[in-house]
Amino acid sequence: MTDSSPEYLIVGTIQKPHGIKGELFVRLETDRPDAVFSAGRALVLGDGEGRASDAVLTVERARAFKGGMLVKAAGHTGRTPELDELRGRTLLIPRDQAAPPEEDEVFYHDLLGMKVVTEAEGEVGTIGEVYDAPAGPMLSVRRKGAKELLIPFARQMVRRVDVAEKVLELDLPAGLLDL
Repeated sequence: MTDSSPEYLIVGTIQKPHGIKGELFVRLETDRPDAVFSAGRALVLGDGEGRASDAVLTVERARAFKGGMLVKAAGHTGRTPELDELRGRTLLIPRDQAAPPEEDEVFYHDLLGMKVVTEAEGEVGTIGEVYDAPAGPMLSVRRKGAKELLIPFARQMVRRVDVAEKVLELDLPAGLLDL
């Protein structure tokens, strides 16, 4: 783990209470929801930026629902003001409890601050944000002397990802850097 690695990882964001039985609709920010939202799992509540608090939400049960999860919070039997106050809060797990990325995967937070390079252009800029777009992830690359550029984070364009060295080498289509 590098010094800039977060202590906690965001696995979901509470959108709103659902129904009258103490369930919450959660937007997923993990590709392993069955493991993360298993019964009895204690999730740390974070603010909208993912900063951990001392509060914990324990999962009583969870099920897939409309592209997210309905999570029944243990100890909540109905729709209460306390559940309403959870809107916008993030759900976190300690980084050391996360399954490690596969060989061809990378955590989005590890991309932040990475130097983007190409064989033809050399250094292009630095990754400032990663956005989830309908067509796939987009990298917001900050460039010196030029405006920010959105680059698709597409497997066919990635030549090398070096998390330790903080370098992402891409093979970009002609003309993309001229935008």
